[in-house]
Amino acid sequence: MTDRYAVIGNPVSHSKSPQIHKMFAEQTGQDISYEAILAPLDGFAETVEQLRKEGFKGCNVTVPFKFEAFGIAKHHLTDRAKGAQAVNTLKFEGGTIDGDNTDGAGLVCDIQKNHKFFLKERRVLLMGAGGAAYGVVLPLLGAGAKLTVVNRTPSKAQQLFQTFATQGDITATTYEELKSSKQQFNMLINATSSGLSDDDPPDLRGTILAENGMAYEMVYSRETKFRRFANDNHMKISDGLGMLVEQAAESFFIWRGVRPETAPVITALRLS
Repeated sequence: MTDRYAVIGNPVSHSKSPQIHKMFAEQTGQDISYEAILAPLDGFAETVEQLRKEGFKGCNVTVPFKFEAFGIAKHHLTDRAKGAQAVNTLKFEGGTIDGDNTDGAGLVCDIQKNHKFFLKERRVLLMGAGGAAYGVVLPLLGAGAKLTVVNRTPSKAQQLFQTFATQGDITATTYEELKSSKQQFNMLINATSSGLSDDDPPDLRGTILAENGMAYEMVYSRETKFRRFANDNHMKISDGLGMLVEQAAESFFIWRGVRPETAPVITALRLS
């Protein structure tokens, strides 16, 4: 019998997840179906419950429901879900709902496996202190990165820092302090909303990317102002497509116990 999975979001029609998981299933010989489901903004929990009743085995969760998913995954939450305070992967087993967050694992895997940029002892500037940033802090620290968090609202950067202060080498700063100190970083990661809204990215003048450094834009499939900034300053730049595929592979492994090869899927998506 075909096992059913889905991604739930609002909006969700743009999602590449059905295409990705179809390729994973074909590659690994897994008998699954995967679809995109639009949930009402006030009806996420009801949508999840309906999927469970229909026999779905699990689902991915995207904007704007990741925090709500954290609340309904009451039977088991992984450490990385607890750290992110958000869930993007739900697994239904019997009467239980288990929750995980694979976003950070996907980011670290893309950076280290696909780009061969190893994070241990590297100085990383994480721009943003919202849900996207919370989702990646623990995996970045776990990979050995020396993390500095900055946000346009300094109190939010401080709050994120305090949440993870005992988990690794992490500090918080302000854009004003960055300008004056001219610190060097090996990697800049844009986890702000500017990539989605096309607002101007934070002012990074005075922030120095070290030689052979890298800039990473979590948004994929569009030319953001952060990417243009990186290109204009001759930085090596990556978008978030690899992160998208790698986090999906982690979800696939959680559900099926099989880890698909991601490189051919990333290549196919870039060519499509």
